[in-house]
Amino acid sequence: MTTVQKEVWFITGSQHLYGPRVLEEVANNSQALAAGLNESIQPVNVVYKDTVKTPSEIHQVCQAANSAPNCIGVILWMHTFSPAKMWIAGLNELKKPWLHLHTQFNAGLPWSSIDMNYMNTHQSAHGDREFGFIGTRMRKERKVVVGHWQDPKTVKQIDGWCRAALGWAESQSMKVVRFGDNMRHVAVTEGDKVAAQITFGYEVHAHGLQELADVVESISDGDVAAQLDAYYQEYDVSKELLTDDYQRDRLMKEARLELGMEKFFVDGGFGAFTNCFENLAGLTGLPGLATQRLMAKGYGYGGEGDWKTAAMVRIMKVMANGLEGGCSFMEDYTYNFTGGTDQVLGAHMLEVCPSIAGKKPRLELHRHTIGVKCDVPRLLFAAKAGPSINVSPIDMGNRFRILVNELDTVDQPETTPNLPVASALWEPKPSLEVAGAAWIYAGGAHHSAYSQAITASMIEDYADMAGVETVVIDSDTNLRTFKSELRYNAAYYQLKQGI
Repeated sequence: MTTVQKEVWFITGSQHLYGPRVLEEVANNSQALAAGLNESIQPVNVVYKDTVKTPSEIHQVCQAANSAPNCIGVILWMHTFSPAKMWIAGLNELKKPWLHLHTQFNAGLPWSSIDMNYMNTHQSAHGDREFGFIGTRMRKERKVVVGHWQDPKTVKQIDGWCRAALGWAESQSMKVVRFGDNMRHVAVTEGDKVAAQITFGYEVHAHGLQELADVVESISDGDVAAQLDAYYQEYDVSKELLTDDYQRDRLMKEARLELGMEKFFVDGGFGAFTNCFENLAGLTGLPGLATQRLMAKGYGYGGEGDWKTAAMVRIMKVMANGLEGGCSFMEDYTYNFTGGTDQVLGAHMLEVCPSIAGKKPRLELHRHTIGVKCDVPRLLFAAKAGPSINVSPIDMGNRFRILVNELDTVDQPETTPNLPVASALWEPKPSLEVAGAAWIYAGGAHHSAYSQAITASMIEDYADMAGVETVVIDSDTNLRTFKSELRYNAAYYQLKQGI
């Protein structure tokens, strides 16, 4: 899937008090700053907008941002002093996420020549504090980034926020399709779809399996043959899939499934999907390779009807656009208690995205033994080592929570010749002992959205845009403090909802 290049508008605040020469310098500096950010910020176009100097100009540009379809957020900066009462109507009108950049144009002070003209022109130090007050006074959720605009640390924070804004924009327009229902008797994959649409924006639609089967059957033999050629070129294919007629037939059925599912998604405008191994009537089997490849193309996926995780995988894939490292549906499957650093082996029955693979995946055919029992082609690989996160969106009944655990994915110490699924081995921060308990206290699911590219900070920014709680398990997590945080958050979000 491709994402249309989106825009973040760069808007500078000032006032007429300082005269035309100062305002001309403010405009020139702002254009240069916006252009510099546009060169440094990867996922969006940073678009300069004229300096706003009056309440009406502020109101108009906020209205324009709301109605611009490609504008996903705005960066606001006070080059001089911009009296904050001028911003009240505009901020009340603004519906797009916004970042308050607390910076100044010049990094250093010209000690030998500094005068009051310089001070009046470059007074972000207190202009941004005036503006910051009105954001807090109006109870507006926003991101505050402090630092020089050319400092890599500052740029990284802005880039991360822009990625969160991309995810939020995707969330507003995304559709998730469910084939079949949730796995029977499972609690955490359930949830309030109406509340999710109100909170996050995305829609969840159910379609019968026969609808999908009809589209799958419409795929031509020629398209299937071409798809097989793509498999042979992209993967290390087992000898049996190349020579055995039965295995080739199963691979052809899988190719038809993939092409049919993708056509269904494109025709219906869906960005994520779920299915369940308990309900596959009309299909040739549980899609394995098909699901893996569709995830690699950018679609979100959730197993056993888990539409919340499916949506989260898609959102995180959009946020990670252009970054190194993949994103996948994942499940904490089994533990490695070795007396050293305890580890988690993550996997699923079939559906782990090859975007996280450390090496070229191998394509093999193996028996699927749960639900519909049949032979299913799938990609086998181990995840690339490095920093990563697991994210779990949770329906708490009266609100949503997004739970994040920072991880260190490591190389597997031995091969797993008898394990016919892709997997990832990780060490949760600060330890499995603490992280496992914290995850359970927070109500985290056994499913997650796993990413090697997205950071916990990006997820926090996204959750702030949605107005939902974020809980992060990281190197600093202490269980006593963590449990208190959950209690404080419960009180805060209950009060925030009002009566």
